[in-house]
Amino acid sequence: ELLGVTKDASDNDIKKGYYKQARKWHPDKNPDNPEAELKFKAISEAYEVLSDPQKRQIYNERGKDGV
Repeated sequence: ELLGVTKDASDNDIKKGYYKQARKWHPDKNPDNPEAELKFKAISEAYEVLSDPQKRQIYNERGKDGV
């Protein structure tokens, strides 16, 4: 959800979603928005999980708590 992609998204779609959201929420682009840093960290964590095939499989099977 954070990256704006579906569960069956390709690796390329995940990467595009990450870059789009990262640009939008990067703390340097939102210096007066404390929520931006939290959002950016969550987006980075989501990308880390979904870009790794093993972590993605665990996430798909068990959800966020599994990873």
